[in-house]
Amino acid sequence: MSLLVVGLSHRSAPVSILERAALAADTQAKLLQDTLAAEPAAEGTVLATCNRIELYADVDKFHAGVAELSTLLAQHSGVGLDELTPYLYVHYEDRAVHHLFSVACGLDSMVVGEGQILGQIKDALALGQDLHTAGRLLNDLFQQALRVGKRAHSETGIDRAGQSLVTFGLEQLADGTDVDTWAKGKKALVIGAGSMSSLAAATLARSGVSDIVIANRTLARAERLAQILNEPGGTGVSAHAVEMVAVGDELTRADVVVSCTGATGLVLTGDDIETAVHGRRTPLALLDLAMPRDIDAAAHRIPGVRLVDIESLAEASADAPMAADVDRVRGIVSDEVAAFGAAQRAAHITPTVVALRTMAADVVAGEVARLEGRLPGLDDKQRAEITQTVRRVVDKLLHAPTVRVKQLASEPGGAGYADALRTLFDLDPETVASVSRADLNDADVKNRGRV
Repeated sequence: MSLLVVGLSHRSAPVSILERAALAADTQAKLLQDTLAAEPAAEGTVLATCNRIELYADVDKFHAGVAELSTLLAQHSGVGLDELTPYLYVHYEDRAVHHLFSVACGLDSMVVGEGQILGQIKDALALGQDLHTAGRLLNDLFQQALRVGKRAHSETGIDRAGQSLVTFGLEQLADGTDVDTWAKGKKALVIGAGSMSSLAAATLARSGVSDIVIANRTLARAERLAQILNEPGGTGVSAHAVEMVAVGDELTRADVVVSCTGATGLVLTGDDIETAVHGRRTPLALLDLAMPRDIDAAAHRIPGVRLVDIESLAEASADAPMAADVDRVRGIVSDEVAAFGAAQRAAHITPTVVALRTMAADVVAGEVARLEGRLPGLDDKQRAEITQTVRRVVDKLLHAPTVRVKQLASEPGGAGYADALRTLFDLDPETVASVSRADLNDADVKNRGRV
């Protein structure tokens, strides 16, 4: 395994850099295609959220891989390499596995313990599968990361350590008041209809707002979200959809606004907000969860407006208390990293073992054919008995060595046992390689669509 991750997050870079480095969906696809075109990388996928951008790859050379992945991130993010490099972190092999598993459990999130990252990891794997850039290693890694994250949430109280960014953001807007009390009866405007905006709308509805307006560039998506919120037996909120051109008018009537779109420019400018609050007596609460930002930072200076954005959330989360369950999750991550490494090392020797058994079967077949030529008078029963006896002898001779070599190969530093086995039995490298290719194709078919 030669797993490499190069990335930046809210822990390594200021929000201003993360905002500039944010990758649109089509840019992520181009980044992955260029990653595979680069010489050191055999497979790759990208994990891009509002507070992290990470490029994962299976590389054959560490230093060349770091240089190439760093350059690709700089090229596709639009932030110069010299400017980006001080904020990049690099993890390799087991450390890279440990990093992703920690991310999946919410240990590396801005709000510790939040579960939304699992959906984002799932999306990252799906993108790699759709583009055929995620091979056996990354399929196995990301599938296992999802299982580790689910295990952490089901076996510990990590959920008590934090919430989603939406909930945390609303708590910051409420400024010490219970969110349900603060939100009750308010009119809300949600800009965007993606996963984060949908979560925001559902959270606002559960918190007791009276009305929710959904604005989106694709009106049909906004209408679907409004329909879900209006379903019988729900929260009782009144929801309807509008086109983006109506946002200015809706802003004048809203008490709380949550925005999370994929726009590359501002959705709400300082002038838009000043116009909306002119002459009003009630405050306007704004929550910007987009990266790059949707709402002009100038809103911080407008009287009667409270803006909470990714930058202020990062500052607030630094003081958030850590739950005792975090230590238990760290233990789970360590155990799972060791198990994943052992499984990968054991899988590395499997093609060699298969090639050895294939060679042995060919030897048996050749000797049986030679015996038939020398003893043509054997009947079918005698021939079958002799063949079965020879096969049993070969199987018994190979059983202990192959079982033991798999055990040894699963231990740290066990990669050399495959080389020793190939040398001792003079196995054809092309035979081993053909088994590896068959395993890779089988894994690709098996994993595709499993997310």
